[in-house]
Amino acid sequence: MLEEIGFTGVAIGAPVDTFQGASGERNARRFEVYGYPFLAIKPCQYLT
Repeated sequence: MLEEIGFTGVAIGAPVDTFQGASGERNARRFEVYGYPFLAIKPCQYLT
């Protein structure tokens, strides 16, 4: 999806338990909800 809007060099990290310790953690585990860190570069079209 990031490449479709012009980002390059996309790197996606390992899943992170973003709900750890939260009151809704049990529901998040049931639905396998995780966050993923990412890094991407959006080239500037105005540089010459």
